[in-house]
Amino acid sequence: MQAKTSRTLINKKKLLAMIPLCERTIYNLEQRGEFPRRIALTSRNVAWDLADVEQWIETRKSSGIQAARPGMGA
Repeated sequence: MQAKTSRTLINKKKLLAMIPLCERTIYNLEQRGEFPRRIALTSRNVAWDLADVEQWIETRKSSGIQAARPGMGA
């Protein structure tokens, strides 16, 4: 018997509170497969799996990716 796992879904407002990126950037990351995909709940309402978003944050923290400093050139 498979263990039942409960999933917590978050709406766009909560996602944007967690991830300080604009909606367009998040959408572009999703399209490139670099961010958890949104889940269509209805034709006008979407959500994200909280565990997937938290995993994405942890991966970013441990990846060592560093943003270029302003004026340093990339």
